Amino acid sequence: MVSEISYGNWITHGSQVEEDAARECVKAALDEGITTFDTADVYAGTRAEEVLGRALKGVRRESLEIFTKVYWPTGPGRNDRGLSRKHITESIHGSLRRLGTDYVDLYQAHRFDHETPLEETLKTFDDLVRQGKVLYVGVSEWTAGQIADALKIADQLGLDRLVSNQPQYSMLWRVIESEVVPLCEKEGLGQIVWSPIAQGVLTGKYLPGQPPPAGSRATDPQGSGFIQRMLEDDVLTRVQELKPVAADLGLSMAQLAVAWVLQNPNVSSAIVGATRPEQVRDNVKAAGVKLDADVLSRIDDVLGPVVQRDPSLTVSPPSRP
Repeated sequence: MVSEISYGNWITHGSQVEEDAARECVKAALDEGITTFDTADVYAGTRAEEVLGRALKGVRRESLEIFTKVYWPTGPGRNDRGLSRKHITESIHGSLRRLGTDYVDLYQAHRFDHETPLEETLKTFDDLVRQGKVLYVGVSEWTAGQIADALKIADQLGLDRLVSNQPQYSMLWRVIESEVVPLCEKEGLGQIVWSPIAQGVLTGKYLPGQPPPAGSRATDPQGSGFIQRMLEDDVLTRVQELKPVAADLGLSMAQLAVAWVLQNPNVSSAIVGATRPEQVRDNVKAAGVKLDADVLSRIDDVLGPVVQRDPSLTVSPPSRP
């Protein structure tokens, strides 16, 4: 069981905001009833896990669901990356130390590793579950075929099964809908989606024909690569046309965006990040909001051809980075 809104600290903790601000955001999340916190070993060069661990210190551990991930480089060595037994084992120990906990609730393969046998990765995950260092295992940004292969191997070998996938998903980025979601519904996996607000694009703060606001995600060197493809004037113009839709519902643009992803029955939780506590308090109000079919159709009509739906856009590096 997870909270409908999860708090994530990609880019923000240890990088975009100071630790005091990060603590205030985590406190706001806890005050608003968020119990699920998502991070990764690679965020801010491992500093994000440290900041989150300190921010959650003193909170009853049993009341939290703490998620982290493994795959991207955490050091200069050739084995400081990927999903080999060596790197997974070393990475989980580093994550537990930085987070200040004996176990994580969900450990996720941050991408698919084409250079490691899938059996090796899954057996290592299973070992961590049996050791009590990890309670559940999941993946992030895997294709339907990769997820299906992992489930088949787990069933054949009697290994712990994947319970979740963490994909990018928003009104503008719907690449999981045609293949990943149907498979996961059939096999019992939930989606824990990241970037439901499209890195801030769906708040409407990015205006067509104008430079991005200072200090925004689009100006951060670590996050701007993901957002650039959504900053075209055609996309931004259509996003502005969503403002009346949100206003008619009494929602902010961010609340509308988060509520939209939560309408998908396969979405277990939407991850939101924040640089200020007010953003957390605003986003959490999307929980429990129901959008009727007319509203969903209206959103589709507005966004039309700028929506990305191609499942082949879910890609992992062909070799370890």
